[in-house]
Amino acid sequence: MFEATQVVFYYAVSPVHMGAGSAIGAIDSPIQREVHTRHPIFAGSGLKGALRHHFNRAWPRQEGDSRKPNSLISRIFGPDTAASDFAGALSLSDAQLVALPVRSLKGGYAYVTSPLALARLQRLAQQAGLACSWEVPTVAETKALAASPALLGTRPGSAANAAPDQLVLEAFEFTAQQDDKLAAIAQWISAHALPGSANAFFATKLKTDMVLLNDTDFAHFACHAMVVEPHVRIDDESGTASDGGLFYVENLPPETLMVGLAQASIERFKKGNRSDDAAALLDASQVLSTVFAGQGETVPGINGKLLQIGGDASTGRGLVLVQTAPSD
Repeated sequence: MFEATQVVFYYAVSPVHMGAGSAIGAIDSPIQREVHTRHPIFAGSGLKGALRHHFNRAWPRQEGDSRKPNSLISRIFGPDTAASDFAGALSLSDAQLVALPVRSLKGGYAYVTSPLALARLQRLAQQAGLACSWEVPTVAETKALAASPALLGTRPGSAANAAPDQLVLEAFEFTAQQDDKLAAIAQWISAHALPGSANAFFATKLKTDMVLLNDTDFAHFACHAMVVEPHVRIDDESGTASDGGLFYVENLPPETLMVGLAQASIERFKKGNRSDDAAALLDASQVLSTVFAGQGETVPGINGKLLQIGGDASTGRGLVLVQTAPSD
């Protein structure tokens, strides 16, 4: 069905609320999560909708009618109405968690990941034909591997010449050691997810401050290291909090790294409407190129730019840097 595939990284610049509706519990509006891992995700339908919304404003309107969107949008994303007429040429998978920012005693925060998260990233990269020969390390519970010694400290009472082996994340202490395999992985992720001089600081930090935890330890942070914000509805007459107007919204924290696939087929058309110029339709690789690289100045792509996804856009939420990793 799909003839071209690319890996797409999503790097959160602000808190992101991809909502999952209401919930019973302390958090009224939780984020989307996988059922089996409880890791945060960006649903592919939400990502595709955000891209379509972005291009509806970024690409010029149909010539001669400023009310109608560029027909290229319908050709790539599918028709606005009568969805059964033909399928869009672009498909976006759910974005999976790669690395989560967790407060660290040293260095401010660490990019924390797990064997499961790295193995899933490697699987996606291989499906897209992206060279990914590194080996995923293993680590025991309460232990940690670090890409560099930058976040490690020595324990109180240690000998003066003792090697640093203490890693403190939030209120948890781990016995850690530097690992060359993880350093190579961090280098690979940094080069593909945050290329260019504009991302130099965070690309360097990702290379030096990546930490690997056991899947069990990582699951705790994936569930509890989110940004939870209280919202209060104010009564217009009294100027005070409205009864029942306090609610809590969960957000993915900034500096989180996610990954997914973008897949494409040749453009499709309504049954029985094939014209003589059908050969001029965009092929699969051109569809991906149009979306991410663009077509000149008038049809800009999204690669290397900020995309707004999820809710609370008017309060600066949902800013995500999109970066593709072309197949080798």
